[in-house]
Amino acid sequence: MTEGFTWKDVDLERRTLTVHQGKGDKDRCTVLPKSLVEALAAQVERAREVWRADREEGLAGVHIPGALGRSMQRAAETFDWFWLFPARQTSIDPHGQVRRRHHIHAQAYGEAVKRAARNAGIEKWVTSHALRHSFATHLLEDGTDLRTIQELLGHEDITTTEIYLHVAVGTNGLGVTSPLDGLLVA
Repeated sequence: MTEGFTWKDVDLERRTLTVHQGKGDKDRCTVLPKSLVEALAAQVERAREVWRADREEGLAGVHIPGALGRSMQRAAETFDWFWLFPARQTSIDPHGQVRRRHHIHAQAYGEAVKRAARNAGIEKWVTSHALRHSFATHLLEDGTDLRTIQELLGHEDITTTEIYLHVAVGTNGLGVTSPLDGLLVA
């Protein structure tokens, strides 16, 4: 599961987000909606303010694991590697026993998703995984081909992606609607 997003994972111009070590421990690129670009740009600036304050305070940069962290020690202090959604407080990192800021905790994110669903009047159980399924289903309903959805979700086998054919509204497992549905009724 991805630890958190950094500024280097976001491309606001192309409206893409790179997900590292997502479902199936895979990296992949996904789309950002136009409607969120402005809010995300504002979040980037809020994160930049936190990063600047951390730099002024002399805190250790983010933790970069393994060989990458050893070969890119100074990168951990750059904004490119800083969390897009940083935690409110700093803490002692068990990896190096230094004080640093981590990303927002997964539990806080999950609670925010549930709160947003409740505020939107959605009474069903909403989780990140449910949002992933909704994303795929809506793409299919809007006419996106299965191969593209397979790529966005990181499925190795197309049969895994084909499951969405059975839940998409307006499709019948064949991905088509009857021509009679398009006729005007007098």
